[in-house]
Amino acid sequence: MKRISIMTACYNEEENIAEVYAQVKAVFDVKLPEYHYEHLFIDNASEDTTVEILRGIAANDPNVKVIVNARNFGHIRSPFHGLMQCSGDAVISIVADLQDPPEMIIDFVRKWEEGYKIVIAVKEQSYEAQWMFKLREAYYNLLHKLSEVEIFKGFTGFGLYDKKIIDFMREFDDPYPFFRGLIAEIGFKAAKIPYTQPARPRGISKNNFYTLYDMGILGIINNSKVPLRIATLLGFLLSFVSFMTAIIYTVVKLFNWNSMPLGIAPLIIGSSFMFGIVLFFLGIIGEYIGAIYTQILKRPRVFESERINFKDEIQ
Repeated sequence: MKRISIMTACYNEEENIAEVYAQVKAVFDVKLPEYHYEHLFIDNASEDTTVEILRGIAANDPNVKVIVNARNFGHIRSPFHGLMQCSGDAVISIVADLQDPPEMIIDFVRKWEEGYKIVIAVKEQSYEAQWMFKLREAYYNLLHKLSEVEIFKGFTGFGLYDKKIIDFMREFDDPYPFFRGLIAEIGFKAAKIPYTQPARPRGISKNNFYTLYDMGILGIINNSKVPLRIATLLGFLLSFVSFMTAIIYTVVKLFNWNSMPLGIAPLIIGSSFMFGIVLFFLGIIGEYIGAIYTQILKRPRVFESERINFKDEIQ
């Protein structure tokens, strides 16, 4: 019997974690009894009762494995580390807030049986706030256009990955990986299953502006050099325009020395505009340098404080 690994990353999800477990278990018990499965939870040092709930579940179900991180290692490193600890013939990533419908596991597995190494869920609609959905959609379109590899639009990471794909991802020596970019970089043909993302039933999202920005900018700098090229080209263009403006202004001033005012307002406006452009692209360059710095440090993605229901499996 083949084994499917389900990986759920969580942080302060005491309201939803038991329901996620129950729904995944029901899928395999009722719809996919021909498969063994494991459900691996990686907890990012939750401050509520999430870990206690997981300990109780794991004590009664040997299919459940739990990793508890020593501290909160963020929304990038912890889920990827969890995926790398899975040992199934295929691995499915599913979030803890029930916005990834567990019943789609059946569709993923059927497509995998057809021979696809990657099966992804593509979000076409969502019950989240429409302005947020449109903002995410605009970001996916931008990332798709800027990236040097094809980044799937509407793909959040929810999907199935064959063991071969997981093994490929283990070869990436990246301490801060952009998961969706790695999937695109590997390049295998993916089966796409459209879905409507349900609303979070309980609790509030643990994402904030910083985490969303972090993930968004990571996707761009890891998969595109276009911002750097824009900075270079815009620098040449503005330098040329500034040079031509200086020549024209000097000639006009020479012929109208007494009647042409100095024009403080244009100087202030022009200087402010130029400073804004310079600071913006300094920030872009800083993001790339920060990514390089992270790579050079080569720190482990997470440090674990506890493992539950792991026997002699290698980390």
